[in-house]
Amino acid sequence: MVLVLFETAVGFCLFSLSDEAKVNSPNLYKHFENETEANRLLQLSAIHRFQSTVEAVEGVTATNEGKLSKGLKQFLTSEILEKGGSTGAKGASAEKLIVSEPKLASAINKKLGIQVTSESSLMDLYRGIRENLASLLSSGSPEAGALDPRDLNTMSLGLSHSLSRYKLKFSPDKVDTMVVQAIALLDDLDKELNIYAMRVKEWYGWHFPEMGKIITDNIAYAKVVRAVGFRTNASSCDLSEILPEEVEQTLKAAAEISMGTEVSDSDMEHIWSLCEQVVSISEYRAQLYSYLCNRMAAIAPNLTALVGELVGARLISHAGSIMNLAKQPASTIQILGAEKALFRALKTKHDTPKYGLLYHSSLVGMAPPKMKGKMARMVATKAALSTRLDALADADSKSDLSAPTIGSESRAKLEARARGLDYVQTMAGIRANRGADAGSKQKSFSMEAGGRGYNVGADAPPVVTGVADDDDDEEEKEEEEQGEEDDEPKEKSKKDKKDKKEKKKEKEEKKEKKEKKAKKEEKKSKRPASDADDSTEARKKKKKSSE
Repeated sequence: MVLVLFETAVGFCLFSLSDEAKVNSPNLYKHFENETEANRLLQLSAIHRFQSTVEAVEGVTATNEGKLSKGLKQFLTSEILEKGGSTGAKGASAEKLIVSEPKLASAINKKLGIQVTSESSLMDLYRGIRENLASLLSSGSPEAGALDPRDLNTMSLGLSHSLSRYKLKFSPDKVDTMVVQAIALLDDLDKELNIYAMRVKEWYGWHFPEMGKIITDNIAYAKVVRAVGFRTNASSCDLSEILPEEVEQTLKAAAEISMGTEVSDSDMEHIWSLCEQVVSISEYRAQLYSYLCNRMAAIAPNLTALVGELVGARLISHAGSIMNLAKQPASTIQILGAEKALFRALKTKHDTPKYGLLYHSSLVGMAPPKMKGKMARMVATKAALSTRLDALADADSKSDLSAPTIGSESRAKLEARARGLDYVQTMAGIRANRGADAGSKQKSFSMEAGGRGYNVGADAPPVVTGVADDDDDEEEKEEEEQGEEDDEPKEKSKKDKKDKKEKKKEKEEKKEKKEKKAKKEEKKSKRPASDADDSTEARKKKKKSSE
């Protein structure tokens, strides 16, 4: 016997299938074209009615999640196991159950031991049951629990409203929504606060222009304006709670010699009201920031420990929820927030961005400029792991003090890595500078003759080339004089050395001239007599030809 399990707004229904062979036939949809044919194929065997709306919501929610609820377990046990057991063990095992959800089918098979089938080819069967549900429920016997179709519509409407309320109330993303709204409001408050503070400075600057350079903090400026009012009251006001003593004295001295214009009482009242707005917005912003920190510590403790509350909240807000952020890979988290730059780079075929919202993280700020992209990639990897743990962990494990263990450990490792990258870059810069100056490598050792050796040429015999000239005699005398000078003390003036060098140059020039003259005379003397005769004959021929 084949039974079909179908969940409705009334309860769980069991339909008995008259012909098992028709389930696998490709023309199954034709049996549901008419109500009579549908009633022939399927008959209502039993129904488990929901006693209340809470039970209906729990049963339908468990079925959608693939879980076996208590009511369904009792219903299947009483209708299949007990009835099948009364007819015998063979009858209990022979009954088959058709279920639409595969997860629910596996749960029923594990817990109850019933033969369950759940195939995609059975979708036509459930589609036909859904279309003819009213006639199938009304045609059943009173013992099986026949139902009026009008009651079915009313129960369906009530169950749909209750189920929608339940999903909205117990949505897992509801806390993420609070974080998204809080970080969006925080950014809006920062913009508005900046605009209001600049308007206060411009407005009050006409009355007291020197105060803008003395007090740079916007909130302190608004508080001082609210406390002082007209600049003539600055000397009598006590500003110790707002400003330090040195700044207070400087402000009071500048108020006495200020060159600002005078303003009326009505103008000052409007300036006071604007200052009240600035102070109140700043106080509310501080409260909102503390609320956001508490929420982030409860939702994503590991991500908060790694990148901080603001960056973590902006990542969740940009992704939509913490579950969507957990589904993203590390490469997407790295450039999250820089989508425009990414698509512009892809369009123009330039380098893609290296970081997005993670640029505001303190870990990326610690890294040197050339290593920020590398640090952003490492932070994105650890952020992906931390987000997945926060998104899939239980609420009880998040509330423990040891919840952000992975985030804290990852941050400690990345800080050590950032210090290492900084050290490596500084050492590389030092080596590059040394290489530019003259190289930092140690020079190789080579033997060099540092001391004086034995003069072998002094033992060689003198070479005699001819009769010594007067110049040679002069050179010998100079050499003797030089030998005598070497014996003299080394303390001689620079002028004597210059004179000697000049004399040497003059003598060398004279020598060269004499050598040139001697060479020319040798050439003339070696010229043969025949050449001379030939030259005389040539001269005579020229004379005859000219005549």
